[in-house]
Amino acid sequence: MNQHRITAMGLIMLAGSLFLTTNATKVTAAAPYDEDAYGPEAPIVWEKPTKVTFSHKTHTMDAGLACDSCHDELFIMESGAVLTTGKLTMAAMAEGKFCGSCHDGNTAFASNTKCASCHTDVNGLAPQDPIVWTKPVKAVIFNHKGHVEDFSLECDACHDDTFAMQKGTAEKAADFTMQALYDGKYCGKCHNGKTAFASDTRCNTCHIGVKGHNRMMGNDGAHATGSKAGH
Repeated sequence: MNQHRITAMGLIMLAGSLFLTTNATKVTAAAPYDEDAYGPEAPIVWEKPTKVTFSHKTHTMDAGLACDSCHDELFIMESGAVLTTGKLTMAAMAEGKFCGSCHDGNTAFASNTKCASCHTDVNGLAPQDPIVWTKPVKAVIFNHKGHVEDFSLECDACHDDTFAMQKGTAEKAADFTMQALYDGKYCGKCHNGKTAFASDTRCNTCHIGVKGHNRMMGNDGAHATGSKAGH
């Protein structure tokens, strides 16, 4: 009799254990994604004016925003509609439109920072050709590839605190000088001898001179011709 009771108790305990385990699995299992509440599960990818990825989940589930936080005042709730307007630009965001309504540096990070959060193809976004400065001296080159691909820097490592993300802006600044670099401004923010080689060393890395500029522009004989004309 005792043996039967022990066996019966064992079966009861085993059944209870299985019941609890099954229920625990049901309770802890992740609920299916609700697209009606949180928007499309798959990221939206815009291919123009450049490749940008947007995640509804990050904004609704993670940040707690409701659909009407963006629709239809900021974005029409129709796939691809905003692209047809031609108005979705970084300049528009800087004015507080579209994503810039929240990404203003106060409500959320500014639209001109943390570029790789949305621009997932940073290497494709950066200019492939070197930037050539001819002021205050002719000529200085800068290559995005060496900084983005080789050293894995993101856009906001230099933009906008160090350099405005607008071509030619640095050349117009009165303090865009070697002394400014020595003081830790512009390229000197990193090229200080610690983070990267000091800005008063390896001069030929950036300073290609007039001859180098002429070669780059495909005008190799310009310097020689000018010299002969001067005689």
